[in-house]
Amino acid sequence: MMRRRQRREAAELNLTPIIDMIFILLIFFMVTASFVRESGVDVERPVASTSETKNPSVIVSIDAGNLIWIDRQTIDVRSVRAWMAQFLSEAPEGGVIIAADTMARSGLLVQVLDACREAGVKNVSVATRSP
Repeated sequence: MMRRRQRREAAELNLTPIIDMIFILLIFFMVTASFVRESGVDVERPVASTSETKNPSVIVSIDAGNLIWIDRQTIDVRSVRAWMAQFLSEAPEGGVIIAADTMARSGLLVQVLDACREAGVKNVSVATRSP
């Protein structure tokens, strides 16, 4: 009996298109990911028993010295509305969390809250910490 020799070719897998697709997906997720803009200052938040965790788009901090911090820089209370209007042009559905120190004036907190709402921010919250 004669056996036929079959030519067996090694199966080859071309990984170039798969690697290209992974890099494109990686770039897509990096571009579309929303990043949290930290205020750049440590704040001692008040305790609240009804606090809950949220994922904000921007954090506005009011420190114990009644300074307003957004994006690692201090701003005046009169410029909060303009800053929020610019923020909404970049992220129309973005939310804001106001992190006020326990020693900050409550009147300043209300002014910042009003400025955010006047600028058109629909999701404004005040940060607290769990007991």
